[in-house]
Amino acid sequence: MLLALLAAAPATAWAQKGKIKIAVQAPLSGEQAALGEHIKLGAQLAVEEASKAFKDLGYELVLVPQDDQAKPEVGVANARNMVADPDVLVIVGHFNSGVALPASEVYKDAMLVMISPANTATEITDRGYPNVNRVCGRDDVQGPVGARFAAENLKLKSVYVIHDKTLYGQGVAENFRNEAKKLGMNVLGFEGTEERANFSPMINPLKAKNPDLVYFGGIYHQGGLLLKQLREKGVKAKFMGPDGLDSAEMAKIAGTSVIGSYYTSVAGPPDAYPETAAFAKKYKQRFGKDTESFGLYGYDATLVGIKAMEQWIKANGGKKPNRTDVVTAVRKIKNFKGVTGSIEFDNKGDPVKAKYFVLQFEKQAYPGKVVKVIEQQAPPAAKKS
Repeated sequence: MLLALLAAAPATAWAQKGKIKIAVQAPLSGEQAALGEHIKLGAQLAVEEASKAFKDLGYELVLVPQDDQAKPEVGVANARNMVADPDVLVIVGHFNSGVALPASEVYKDAMLVMISPANTATEITDRGYPNVNRVCGRDDVQGPVGARFAAENLKLKSVYVIHDKTLYGQGVAENFRNEAKKLGMNVLGFEGTEERANFSPMINPLKAKNPDLVYFGGIYHQGGLLLKQLREKGVKAKFMGPDGLDSAEMAKIAGTSVIGSYYTSVAGPPDAYPETAAFAKKYKQRFGKDTESFGLYGYDATLVGIKAMEQWIKANGGKKPNRTDVVTAVRKIKNFKGVTGSIEFDNKGDPVKAKYFVLQFEKQAYPGKVVKVIEQQAPPAAKKS
């Protein structure tokens, strides 16, 4: 009788093998929550879509959102909590490179795989950690892409560079400045600021130097206000920044001043990818709003982790992988078809090829119009002396 009952029961009803958790770390509160929320929702959609396949394998797939508040110390504390939970096998995150760098040290010690949808600082992958990967490009390409567009396409001769003093903002600004100099642009200033309200002490001397371009390395909550105050004070220079400005919040904060400004991004808008129409429709139906660029990358980063685990489980008789197994499986992913294109990683964890976009706000609306697209391989690892 007992054998008959067991035979009649669905396998997943009596042989449930436990939970597999994917944690997503991003700023879900504070000034940068708009971008972090899209990363989280992209990850959520990926997990929801894959839950049935994992249930059929005997596992409950669970998303664990973590608010890192764009603060390194919070990201590290969250990382320690995630490492302490043996069911967490994948980290999707972070948004801020300055948070990702110390948090990834915690992941490395536990051999917990990290797949970043947004971290562009070169240091993230240049350490060569086997568990650290990203599906986006790098600032030592993004910065020069912006500089080349300014010098060669816009024919600008001078630039004043401002950054937010973060690992990300200062890093991309330095890469822009260095390439601008190589191209013969006159760099009239290079200045860092943590100002959030009144940029007048910086704008007044900048205006006197009359640059052709103001480049800001940082995030929209500062960049939008800086641009607005530049225009209010009569600065006519063109304005450009990196993917930290890639948000609808940039247009809201800067107002009409955003019109005509440029930004580079490692994440194109949804209409820049042939495979995103169906995703954008699903996203809006599920969450009631349009996706932004990093929603796509949050989705793809999560899918890579899901696919790697699914392949490993099927190849190993349904066993649950450990963290080292997942680290290895993620690096073995080849030509994975995500909504943003084909994804596979080099030996540093960079995408073998990444796209870089130059966009312009033609009106006070997000996203900007794509004016240039470049696909480029990641630079090789620096030789150790």
